[in-house]
Amino acid sequence: MKKPIAFLTFLALMFFGISNAQIQQKFFDDANSFFSSYVSNGAVDYKAIHSDPSDLESLLNDAKEVSVSVSSPNEYRAFWINAYNLSVIKGIIDNYPINSPLDKKGFFDKIKYEVGGTSITLNDIENNKLRAKFDDARVHFVLVCGAKGCPPIISKAYTPENVETILEQQTIKAVNNSSFIKVSAKKVALSEIFKWYKEDFVNDNQTEIDFLNKYRKEKIQDNAKITYYSYDWRLNSK
Repeated sequence: MKKPIAFLTFLALMFFGISNAQIQQKFFDDANSFFSSYVSNGAVDYKAIHSDPSDLESLLNDAKEVSVSVSSPNEYRAFWINAYNLSVIKGIIDNYPINSPLDKKGFFDKIKYEVGGTSITLNDIENNKLRAKFDDARVHFVLVCGAKGCPPIISKAYTPENVETILEQQTIKAVNNSSFIKVSAKKVALSEIFKWYKEDFVNDNQTEIDFLNKYRKEKIQDNAKITYYSYDWRLNSK
């Protein structure tokens, strides 16, 4: 009886693999369609989504069933980045109209979303699913918290095929944006992202300026004085 049982187990695992791959692909395809429909110039058309949230609800229903493993880092990162950005939009739509995500108590650390087979907060996605698994500060330039102070949301989905490229592109775009990295004389004013997550940008061999200069076209002086400007928590609404 061992051989039939083993064979049936193999078939079940093979079927699950195919099924999960199909669910993943549908999720990435539908996410791409959603972002291209409702996002432009770094802003989200919350009004249109709120008037007909069926696309968002369908997409998040698919997200519940997606299973990804950190052993496949591109699939894993692409899924959880999309899951974060979609969950932020869901949180805003659930409380729309709203002027800022901070207007809803517990927006980031209390409200839970059913994605990836688990019930999880936005902070848990950012800190436990991504930051804890990858030593990669670029993630801060693709997770969009629903505010104008965030790096801009893009009008397409992250996929296993493009996630590495877009992580690099969005980081380069952010650190070369004069509204995001404000350089004047021997001073540089940084988004509070660099203050809140300082340990992601600084280590024994790297300062914040070292990190920036890896991606900057116009380099910042090593002795520039660093300050942090206030985060703009107004809604990133179209």
